[in-house]
Amino acid sequence: MANIYDGAFRTILNDCRKLIIPVINEIFGETYTGDEEIRFFPNEHFLDQQDEADKERITDTNFTVFGKIPKKYHVECESSLPDGKIMVRLFEYDAQIALDEGEVTEETLTVTFPNTAVLYLRTYKKTPNKMKYVIATPGGTVQYDVPVMKVQTYTLEDIFEKGLLMLIPFYIFSHEKSFPEYNSNEQKLAELKAEYRIILERLDELEQQGVIGAFDKRTIIDLSGDVIKEIAQKYENVQKGVGDMMRGALIETSARTILNQGISQNQRETALRMLKRGKMTIEEIAEDTGLSVSEVELLAGLQTV
Repeated sequence: MANIYDGAFRTILNDCRKLIIPVINEIFGETYTGDEEIRFFPNEHFLDQQDEADKERITDTNFTVFGKIPKKYHVECESSLPDGKIMVRLFEYDAQIALDEGEVTEETLTVTFPNTAVLYLRTYKKTPNKMKYVIATPGGTVQYDVPVMKVQTYTLEDIFEKGLLMLIPFYIFSHEKSFPEYNSNEQKLAELKAEYRIILERLDELEQQGVIGAFDKRTIIDLSGDVIKEIAQKYENVQKGVGDMMRGALIETSARTILNQGISQNQRETALRMLKRGKMTIEEIAEDTGLSVSEVELLAGLQTV
């Protein structure tokens, strides 16, 4: 899987952890409210035996939701064609997670496997609706399903209606097959940009309603831009059209955040006037207004949005 997609998934999972709750509800049929504590647990047994890349991976995707009954979850994200190797890897991770928290009482080892699921960013003909573990033991056979979430099957309306905001950075995968058309047809590209304009507007609304915080919104926008840049590498118009829109929104969000954190209206207006005249450097404006260089740079970016 491309590192950028894996990184985006792990970033939003760890930095905006409350956003995983609606996803867990959707996959496992849970009824969490979103107020539950979520705690990530490094798997020490796994860390001792695996390389650095796997260490980071298992640490970042293994967590417990403390509802009425604490439940452990392990969620993986995949963009590649399904193959048997994925199931082997999942089971290896799950076994390590279970063993790490195993308990021995009177010579009896008890291990608890996590609730495991896979998010597939791309849907192929071979992509299953669910996967299954069948574990044959001397004491009998144990089997259970590993549910699959197919990100491409969720519409924009589905995502907002169900609160699956964690999927927004990967929404562009739903349009991947149409990139050639978007890249050569301005009207079609405009339609795609209109969808992302709706995304930005609805994220603004959710922030104003207090459903998400400014940091969550910024992270979603930032990661969306990263994923678009990666997935549309061969399609300059798509990358520039939608990617620039997300970058502009990110600059605006950053500038608004700084303004809310203490830049006075007078400082803002003075700096914007100086920027508009174009006769002073960023450093000179910062010195004259009492703002930092980074604050002036963000205001300069806000001018161009």
